[in-house]
Amino acid sequence: MELIDLTSLTFEELSEALRQFGLPSFRAGQIYRWIARGVTDFNEMSDLSKDLRLRLSEAFVLSSVTEETCSVSLDGTKKYLFRLSDGNHIETVLMRYEHGNSVCISSQVGCNMGCRFCASTLKGKVRNLTAGEMFAQIAFINRTDPVSHVVVMGVGEPLDNYDALVTFLRNLTSPKGFGMSQRHISVSTCGLVPRMDQLAAEKLQITLSVSLHAPDNETRDRLMPVNRTYPVEELLAACDRYTAATGRRISYEYIMINGVNDTPHHAELLARRLQKKLAHVNLIPMNHVEEREFSPSTPERIRAFSAILTQRGINVTCRRKLGKDIDASCGQLRARFEREHGKQ
Repeated sequence: MELIDLTSLTFEELSEALRQFGLPSFRAGQIYRWIARGVTDFNEMSDLSKDLRLRLSEAFVLSSVTEETCSVSLDGTKKYLFRLSDGNHIETVLMRYEHGNSVCISSQVGCNMGCRFCASTLKGKVRNLTAGEMFAQIAFINRTDPVSHVVVMGVGEPLDNYDALVTFLRNLTSPKGFGMSQRHISVSTCGLVPRMDQLAAEKLQITLSVSLHAPDNETRDRLMPVNRTYPVEELLAACDRYTAATGRRISYEYIMINGVNDTPHHAELLARRLQKKLAHVNLIPMNHVEEREFSPSTPERIRAFSAILTQRGINVTCRRKLGKDIDASCGQLRARFEREHGKQ
């Protein structure tokens, strides 16, 4: 019989699983709190009897990740390559800011979205992560570096793994468990419009980060295959609906690619698209990916682009380029590890 992963259940689902196992209701609260602390072995649950711990281990499992490598940048960024129980690998990044430690987690092994500038999509998607595997990344890091913020922007398209994502978010923010503020969480999407509408209906107070990367369909078609299904106009309309439903400002991610999407024309069009919207633009200096044809914009082009947006009244920042010396861009570390270990 396949063991049930308790870390991939909501509190209500966990309570029901334990009830069917013959345990009183108070046990659910005990076990849920242990999971929130990052426990991955029932033997660590010290307020349960030895006999009960053994019984639980025969019927249930707790998700965990194993550190394969950890690279530490000069700026303090840590890039982990984690091995999952089935031998697959994922990447997780710890970033240090004045406001606290932020962890960028993966939501899939690989990615099917096919964005032309990204290392994550080179071999497509292997599988979705479970809600427990998403939380396990945070739990592992939280043992040594207290985590205050989470961004679901690593390898994978989070909304392509919708059910597991929402379970993970509920568990991460539950006052019975880890208890993180929803406003300390960001979830990224390349623009899966139906899932964006579904997420809006959840009425979560997280930040939705939309990977826009171009203000016009011609350029975005070239960079992101998803745009052929959900073009810019349809995507921006979904963003408006999300803001109307949640009251939350959208963060538009915009990777700066030399000569492709970083011209004054693109900046002017982006400003027109976002005027009068509750929006923030995050300009991202591109990290070079060996297997991709594109190159990063120069600092001068980024500054000029930013200046145009500012002059047009658009809220804009430029992301700090953290971890450049340790392959901290999505998918780079996993790709390099697999090349070096002959996993083609």
